Amino acid sequence: MPSSSTLSLRFVTVAAAAALALAGCTTASQAGTGSPSGPAGFDPSAVQKDDALAALVPGALKSRGILTVGSDTSYAPAEFLGGADGQTPQGYDVDIAKAIGATLGLDTKVQTSEFTGILPALGPKYDLGISSFTINPERSKTVNFVSYFNAGVLWAVQKGNPRNISLADICGKKVGVQTGTVEEDPDVSDLSGKCVAEGKPAIEIITLKNQTDVTTRLVNGSIDAMSADSPVIGYALSQTGDKLQTLGDVYDGAPQGIAVAKSDTALAELVGKVMNKLITDGTYGKILDEWSNTKGAVTTSEVNPAVGS
Repeated sequence: MPSSSTLSLRFVTVAAAAALALAGCTTASQAGTGSPSGPAGFDPSAVQKDDALAALVPGALKSRGILTVGSDTSYAPAEFLGGADGQTPQGYDVDIAKAIGATLGLDTKVQTSEFTGILPALGPKYDLGISSFTINPERSKTVNFVSYFNAGVLWAVQKGNPRNISLADICGKKVGVQTGTVEEDPDVSDLSGKCVAEGKPAIEIITLKNQTDVTTRLVNGSIDAMSADSPVIGYALSQTGDKLQTLGDVYDGAPQGIAVAKSDTALAELVGKVMNKLITDGTYGKILDEWSNTKGAVTTSEVNPAVGS
């Protein structure tokens, strides 16, 4: 599901899901290694309805009885398409969405959307956007955010780094990123601009709608490196048959947020209360543990937290 100069992150290890990228309707596997794998899925029946919080659900949403969530299901392990049919939304973001719905006494429907189309559709089409959105000033001008995870930017290259790629000398190289992510802009685009300013060749930025396609190109050698959220990269490594490795360390860590329409502050506040309940009762930690992503856990969820530029 992201963008911000040093904030560049859409964390979620470059997974292979059904199209890890920010776009999310492809069912392509991570670099052609088969469907993404992970826990069988979260059982929302394990989460009890909180009557006090459910009483705060807006009337129209309560009448509908369905919490509609927009997600780019191509960014494993946060959100991707899997299951027996290869079309079932899965991932820790999906499980968190289900837990929120169950707490409020609502059914949850996660709908696949291209990453860049989610925020503009909040309100008319989606109640929430849960798609590894890095919280940054630009996005915060148009939507409310409820923080729920921390992630950073990480790079990957082919196993053994046969082309001797270095972040200190990335100018002129082919770098793959997912469209609309902070990795694309401002992170890699800023690095490319720096190359040009120093009289070096610009980075050839290969931007693709789906992260899985980026990963596939790296495995096949048609690009030199890729950049994505740290959880996504980690997952990609585990799903591509030991064909990739990380390049450098995680940097530009930043919070990710659940997006709510800017005009619906009340719903954002309610989601914040639900998230803090799930953190306190252990549901949140259990979900992240099942997806091996506890390192990104937060201890408190905040509504519209202050973030750097």
